[in-house]
Amino acid sequence: MSQLPLRAQLASALGRTAATLSRATGRGDGSVIGGRVGLMLEPDLLRKLASDRKLALVSATNGKTTTTRLIASALMELGEVATNAFGANMPAGHVSALSGQKHAPFAVLEVDEKYLPEVLDTTNAGIVTLMNLSRDQMDRAAEIWLLAQKWRRALAGKPAHVIANCDDPLVTWGASTAARVTWVSGGQRWREDSWCCPECGGPLDRGGSREMGQQGSVHWACRECTFHRPEPDWILDGEDVIDPHGRRWRLDLQLPGEANRSNAAIALATVDAFGLDPARAIPRLRTVTSVAGRYTTVERDGRAMRLLLAKNPAGWLEAFEVSDPRLPIILSVNAQGPDGRDTSWLWDVDYRILRGRPVFVTGERRLDLALRLDVASIPFQLCDSFDQAVAALPLGRIDVIANYTAFQQIRTEFGRAV
Repeated sequence: MSQLPLRAQLASALGRTAATLSRATGRGDGSVIGGRVGLMLEPDLLRKLASDRKLALVSATNGKTTTTRLIASALMELGEVATNAFGANMPAGHVSALSGQKHAPFAVLEVDEKYLPEVLDTTNAGIVTLMNLSRDQMDRAAEIWLLAQKWRRALAGKPAHVIANCDDPLVTWGASTAARVTWVSGGQRWREDSWCCPECGGPLDRGGSREMGQQGSVHWACRECTFHRPEPDWILDGEDVIDPHGRRWRLDLQLPGEANRSNAAIALATVDAFGLDPARAIPRLRTVTSVAGRYTTVERDGRAMRLLLAKNPAGWLEAFEVSDPRLPIILSVNAQGPDGRDTSWLWDVDYRILRGRPVFVTGERRLDLALRLDVASIPFQLCDSFDQAVAALPLGRIDVIANYTAFQQIRTEFGRAV
C-alpha cells in the first residue's frame, strides 16, 4: 500500500488513540469515536485509507454483520483483512476499521443500507455484496423501495463487481444497473415487502415452492413487465452450496439456521470474486461460532442463555427459526435511536409460534410488546428488567431475543461477550 499523506497519517494516529482511550475507560469499543476524530482532522480520510486495497462492501437489512464476518474470516486465507467486526457500519466506523489495520491489503466493510451510495462513491470499492431489503427503522431509512432506487443510481456507471441475492426482487432491481453481477440464489423467507414489481408496480408471480434450505428453485416474475428473476450463478441447496461449475460444497457451519447458510452462500460467492476457492474458504467459515454476541451462550446463576438479535419483522422470523421451542424465552424491545423510535413493526411479526412456551417480556418498550402478545393470545409475564426476567426463570437453558440496543445492554451486563 502507498504511504498516506502526513495529514492523513496524523488524523489516523489520533483516531486510534481516541479509540484506545475509549476502550480503556470503558466508554465503548472505540469503533466509532476513533473514526469521528480522524474525519474531523481529515474529512477525506476514508478515501485515503481505502486506496490501494482490494475492498468489498456488504449491505442488507439483515445478516450483514454475520456475512461480513464470514467473508473476512475466509479472506484471512489470503492475508490480513481490515474489517468493522462489531457492526459500526457508517463512515466513522469504516475509518476506525481501516485505520486500525492500516497495512491490510484486503478489507471487508459492513455498510448501512442508507450509506451505501456515499461509501461506494468515496472508497471506489471493487466488490459490493447485496443480500436483502425489508422494512427497518422507517423513521430514519424511509421506504425500502427508495433505498433500492438509491442503490441502482449508485451502481450505475461504476466498475464494481456486485454479488447479489437474486431471490429478493428488491435486491435484484437495486443491483441490475451494475456493470457486472454475480447472482446468488440465497433464498427469501420474508416476502411481505416484495409482492409488487419495483420496476412498474405490477404484481409479482412466484413459481415453485422453495424456501431457503429446500431443493428446487424460487422463480418470480412481474405479470405486467419484463422484470424477472435472473438465473443464479451460485445456489444454496439445503446444507450445500452449488458453485458456477456445478460443484457441490457442504457447509457444516457452526452458526445455526437457514439464514446463516444463505449468508455463507453469499460469502462464498464474494470470496470467489477475490480469487479464493471454496475448498480453502469453507474450513474458515466453519470456525465462526459467534458474531458480535449473536448466538453466544452466557451463564448466570445456573441459567444458560443463548442471545439472539432480531430488530425487524424479517429478523424475528429468522430468530424464531433457530430458537428452541422447548425452552422458555425472554423477549426484550427498546426504541432508541439505533432501533428506530416507531414500534409499529411489532404488529407485522407473527408471535403465534411462541404458543406453549413460557414467555417473559422486558425492555424499555415492554408494554408495546405486551399488547401485541395479548392480541395474539400469547400468555406472558411482564418484567421490569432483564435481571427480573432471569430470576423468574427455572435453572437450565433459556433463549433470549432482543432488538439492537436491548441486545447491546444485555451484552454489556455480561462483559460484551463475543
